[in-house]
Amino acid sequence: MSQHVELDSALVVAGHGRHYTLETPEGRRITGHPRGKKSDCVVGDRVRWMPTSPDEGVIEHVEPRRNLLFRQDEWKTKSFAANLDQILVLVAAQPVFSESQLARALIAAESAGIAARIVLNKADLPGIDAARQRLAPYVSMGIEVLEVALKARPDVSRSLLTPLLEGRATLVLGPSGTGKSTLINLLVPQASAQVGEISSALNSGRHTTTSTRWYWLDPDQRTSALIDSPGFQEFGLRQIDAQQLPALMPDLREASTQCRFYNCTHQQEPGCGVLAAVASGTISESRHRIYGEILAELSRDRF
Repeated sequence: MSQHVELDSALVVAGHGRHYTLETPEGRRITGHPRGKKSDCVVGDRVRWMPTSPDEGVIEHVEPRRNLLFRQDEWKTKSFAANLDQILVLVAAQPVFSESQLARALIAAESAGIAARIVLNKADLPGIDAARQRLAPYVSMGIEVLEVALKARPDVSRSLLTPLLEGRATLVLGPSGTGKSTLINLLVPQASAQVGEISSALNSGRHTTTSTRWYWLDPDQRTSALIDSPGFQEFGLRQIDAQQLPALMPDLREASTQCRFYNCTHQQEPGCGVLAAVASGTISESRHRIYGEILAELSRDRF
C-alpha cells in the first residue's frame, strides 16, 4: 500500500470471529475485516481502516496500545480489551464467589498496569457478612471494595458508581450470575439499543453476548465507556513469570523483600518474610494458599 493514502481512524467496539464493529469519530458504526488471515484486534483498539463499501471496510493497522488485559492458559490466550483506564471486578454475596478467580483477575490487572476496584453486589442478601470477611484482606491491602445492591437499591448503586466511571474506559469483569447485565442496564442509556446496533453490524444476533462489548455511558459526548466482558470459569496467568508473582500481589510484595534468600519461593524456606507475615496474620492464609496454587501452575515445565 502506498504511503500517501490517508487511512480513516476508528474504535473497535465489538468483535465476533473475524468481524469487528468499528465506530468512526463521527459515531458511525461499520463492519471491519482484518487484512489477511491473522486477526489481532480487540475491543478498545484504535485502528486505521479503508472503506470497501458504504458500511464495510478493511482494517489495515492497529495503533499502539496503552495496555491490554488478557488471560492465558496452556492452550490459548484470550484478550478482554485494550486501552483501559480501570477494571471493576464484580463479585456477589450469592452465589459464593471464587477468591482464586478474583485474585487472578487482580494479578492480571496489576501486571497490565491497570487500576482495579472490587464491586460487591447483592449487599442486601444474608450472605453479605461472609462475603465481607472474605474480602477483608483486599481492603487491608488497599484495594477499594464498593458494596452495591444493583436490583434492590438501583438508585443508590447508580449514584455510587457513576462518579467513578466519568471520563474513563472501564472494563467490568466477573463470573456469570454476579449481576453484570443488571449493572450494564442500570448505568448505560439505551443499552439494548446499543446491543442491537452491534448485533446488526455483525449480523450475529444473540451470539454477541459471548463477546466483549463497548458501551458509551454518555453517547453524545463519548468520554465515558463501560466495557462488558464474557463470564469466565478459568483465569490462566501463563503470561506471568513465576518469580514476578509476589511483586504483583500487594500484600506479598513488601514481605517478599524481607526474605533471607533472594530466590525464596515463600513456601517453606527458613528466614522467609512472607511466611513470617502469614504467621503474624499480616497476610491471610487464603491469600498465601492462592499464591501457592498459582506459583505451582507457573513453575510447571512449560514444554
